[in-house]
Amino acid sequence: MTRTFVVGLDGASWLLAEPWIEAGHLPNLAALRESGTYATSRSCLPPVTYPNWKCYSSGKNPGKHSVYWWERIDLAEERIDIMSGSDYKTAELWDYLNEDGQTAGVVNMPSMYPPRDIDGLVVSGGPDAVEGEYRSLDSGYTAPADLEQCLVDEYDYRVHPDPLLSSNEETGEEVEEILRLLELRLKVARDLFVEEELDFTHVTLFYLNVLHHFFWDDEPVLRAWKLVDEWLGELAELEGNLVVMSDHGAAATTTEFYINEWLAENGYLTRRTGVEDYFQRVGLTRENALGVAKRLGLVETLAKTVPESIQEMVPQSAGAKRERKMELIVPGETKALASGQGPIYINPVYNVDEVREQLIADLRSVTDVDGEPLFAGVYSADEVYDGPYVDIGPDVVVDQRPGVHVNDGMGGDSIQTKPDRWAAENTPTGIFLANGPDFQAAGDIGEIAIQDMMPTILASHGVDVPTDIDGEVLDIFVEEPDVGTREPIDYETARVGTDSEQVEDRLKQLGYME
Repeated sequence: MTRTFVVGLDGASWLLAEPWIEAGHLPNLAALRESGTYATSRSCLPPVTYPNWKCYSSGKNPGKHSVYWWERIDLAEERIDIMSGSDYKTAELWDYLNEDGQTAGVVNMPSMYPPRDIDGLVVSGGPDAVEGEYRSLDSGYTAPADLEQCLVDEYDYRVHPDPLLSSNEETGEEVEEILRLLELRLKVARDLFVEEELDFTHVTLFYLNVLHHFFWDDEPVLRAWKLVDEWLGELAELEGNLVVMSDHGAAATTTEFYINEWLAENGYLTRRTGVEDYFQRVGLTRENALGVAKRLGLVETLAKTVPESIQEMVPQSAGAKRERKMELIVPGETKALASGQGPIYINPVYNVDEVREQLIADLRSVTDVDGEPLFAGVYSADEVYDGPYVDIGPDVVVDQRPGVHVNDGMGGDSIQTKPDRWAAENTPTGIFLANGPDFQAAGDIGEIAIQDMMPTILASHGVDVPTDIDGEVLDIFVEEPDVGTREPIDYETARVGTDSEQVEDRLKQLGYME
């Protein structure tokens, strides 16, 4: 029977990796490409951790699994909800493997907290497995539950790095801790795959993309990729297939576009003054406060003692985000409000079709300082999504041009600036590589959809493909797999989720609501 080990590299792109392959820094990745099949994978819009890890594992676009970004805006109800694992309405790759009698392990994949029972094991991770702001999760992150103590005793396992990287200037112990945990994820996943004789294992290296965001192609990122490359050499020796993939790509940030400030200036949004405006005038930001707390060794103390309501009022350097955006607008006078990196929601008290048509036209005319269009595309939601949950999604979606960071922060003085905090921004072009006895040595096959990975892995395991997915089985097999189609598994019997407030805590800390 086929066995598969999947390495998920959050934010990985050939744009970053190929120059290092050519320079000889990543020999194992080069060898895997030479003897296998690889492609550029196209993410669902927006190209963000939420929703794209589920686009991979479900084979569906957000219109079919119901989550479009880290948050969901409802202007009619004047609320912004933080998304969590419980909001995804879909069965996943491992559910179909399990039903076929095959075992699976899922290690550190975002959106898998709290851990749910599968035939195999789950170790939760990503930004959503949290105890509270600035604090790593210390318990309750594995299924079965007794696996947790084993991870602590044998591996000194941690769900999140401590200290946490929060600045481009932190190139010391913060980077070292991320590198330690990246290796730990790989070692744990490898050992569980071997010792538990799992048929399938997936491991995500989430904090790799945190390094991308803060350093792009600088030395800390190269160190991380070299570490990954060494492990790919070891993992290639395991029995079965090796798949390397990412949820999206990345590119160096050149421009910050403050979309809600643009909406305000162009008559789509009405602002009102909030406490964030005062904090910004006196120079108090979340980044400054965290830096002082780190120097004084008070991060955990302040996180536990300062009320969440007060912490939420301190804006990031890019401005107010999350639910605080609703506090800074006049909802009844606001036609549209945006999340970062693409989704825009229109107030249904207005003529949605009319507002959407004008908004799309206006956004398509936005240019950078050189007169070049800021977006690769601006779309009505029904042009990029389909499925039963389109009605709860955004109305307009922008495809930010590589190098452009669409920032939803409110309270700044400018609409376009140089990069604020992130050295690299997400792009829709990620990576896919398949190597092993089942796969051809076909080389570069061009571009695939991220949704194609799930049915392709199912086919390699001889499992019929559900009829409700978007992806297709890739033509990359040595022998054509003998699989058909099947009815979908009901998602309500396949998963449980996490509390939205816990997810928000970690997103605040990471700046990952951007």
